[in-house]
Amino acid sequence: MYAKVENNQIVRANSNLGSFGLSPETTVAQREAQGVYEVIYDNTNLRDSRYYWNGAESMVFANNAVTASYAPATGKDVDDKDAVDSEGNNVLDEDGNQVIIKGLKTIFKEEIKAQAKGLLSSSDWYVIRKAEDAGSTIPSNIATYRAAVRTRSNEMETQIDGAADAEAMQTLYTYTNTGTEESPVITRPLGEWPKLS
Repeated sequence: MYAKVENNQIVRANSNLGSFGLSPETTVAQREAQGVYEVIYDNTNLRDSRYYWNGAESMVFANNAVTASYAPATGKDVDDKDAVDSEGNNVLDEDGNQVIIKGLKTIFKEEIKAQAKGLLSSSDWYVIRKAEDAGSTIPSNIATYRAAVRTRSNEMETQIDGAADAEAMQTLYTYTNTGTEESPVITRPLGEWPKLS
């Protein structure tokens, strides 16, 4: 990203040098002589957008450099809430039901349910066959795996329900080394799905 500076004020920004009448071969000195500076990003306040609403980006020109930074991020709501319009009135759908804005807990629990469904889908045919043919059996390793997936899904959802805020939710999904540098053990508090043996 580049910014055009006139009278110590940023007048426009663009990622294409051609928009300033400059070619990619233009040197830094030539660019800056034309008042065009490469933007330096300060991502100190930039947070993971799965969990946070990032603040507005702003650019400043100081000390012969253009710096872009972000206002502090705000954690997304973890709980569902009723949708309201700009005047504070409830927003209703076409059937007259309250529109609900999903919080992080609902969003992430839906993801967990979808992952569990995906893990179980390849062995669903055993269950269907057993339901249609009482004489058939489900192999014990399949039955054990399916039960473990359901149990793990419930445990993950309980952990998600326990997250008090966006930071706690992000922590559940953050991988860290709980071992040593020589023998790393990379884990996350939310845990992992069982494997079929």
